Amino acid sequence: MDLVASLTDGVLLWQVACEPQTRGHGMNPRQAYADLRGLRDTWAPALPSWEVMDRAERLMDSGNLPLWDALIVAARLEAGVNRLYSEDFDASTTAFTGVAVINPFV
Repeated sequence: MDLVASLTDGVLLWQVACEPQTRGHGMNPRQAYADLRGLRDTWAPALPSWEVMDRAERLMDSGNLPLWDALIVAARLEAGVNRLYSEDFDASTTAFTGVAVINPFV
C-alpha cells in the first residue's frame, strides 16, 4: 500500500480497475469499490480508445503479448505513463515496448 500512496500522479487503467471483480481474487466487491474510490482523488482513469485497440493488436502480433496484456501496455503508452508496476510482465516486455516494468514485489 505504501507504493500506491506514493504514486500521486498515477494512472489507473480501466482493465486493472476491473480485475479484482473479474479474476476471482477473493476480494469482497464492496471493498474493491471502496479501494477504487480511495484512488479517485489521486489517480486519473484511462479508458480505451480505438488507437489503444489498434496498438494492442500490433503488440500482440509483434511482441507475443496476450490480448489483455497488450491492452494494458498500449493504454499505458497512450496515457504517457513512463513506468508500469506489475508482477505479470517481465524484462522482455521492456525490451520490445519501451515500457519500464517494475515488479513491486521484488
